[in-house]
Amino acid sequence: MLNIFARESVSRVTDPIGKALVRLGLSPNSMTVIGTAGAIACALVFFPNGWLLTGTFTVWGFAMLDLLDGAMARARGYGTPFGAVLDATCDRLVDGALFAAIAWWCFARDDNHPAAAAALICLVLAQVISYVKARAEASGFSADGGLVERAERLIIALVGTGLHGFGIPYTVDISLWLLAALSVVTLLQRMAAVAKAAREAKKA
Repeated sequence: MLNIFARESVSRVTDPIGKALVRLGLSPNSMTVIGTAGAIACALVFFPNGWLLTGTFTVWGFAMLDLLDGAMARARGYGTPFGAVLDATCDRLVDGALFAAIAWWCFARDDNHPAAAAALICLVLAQVISYVKARAEASGFSADGGLVERAERLIIALVGTGLHGFGIPYTVDISLWLLAALSVVTLLQRMAAVAKAAREAKKA
């Protein structure tokens, strides 16, 4: 949802930064790799060790670099098919590392098995939701949108860990179970969109 409603506002901020980075000689693909490597490293180091506040802010900071690769591609005047595949692949890696790290903290540090289960559910659903879109597009259908896309997943998960880092209890549990429920709804929305597109294509 944020991808639809906030795109123009975000672009007004990121496009000038993207132009500056291109002038410095950086490429969109290099920015994608830097952001991905940083987010994965911070997630896997800080969350399992119980440093939730540090993990929240560092993962969020590196994840924000994902906004810049698109701005850099626009500043350069073109994107590439490889860049699109690289970006999607790196997004899945960051999602996997984040929810795996949160699950590990829930299991090993907090001894909270229900929250760990919710984190693993979120991990699986994040991958499946993205796969439905990719597979639908490969079949000539559209499966965009839904209640929670990647931006919403990161916001909900990291708000939970950040508030817990500030000492507010149960925020990780609430955020993970909320995200799990919203992810199920999103998956159903995307499958319904694909089914509708398939019916319309059959009629045509």
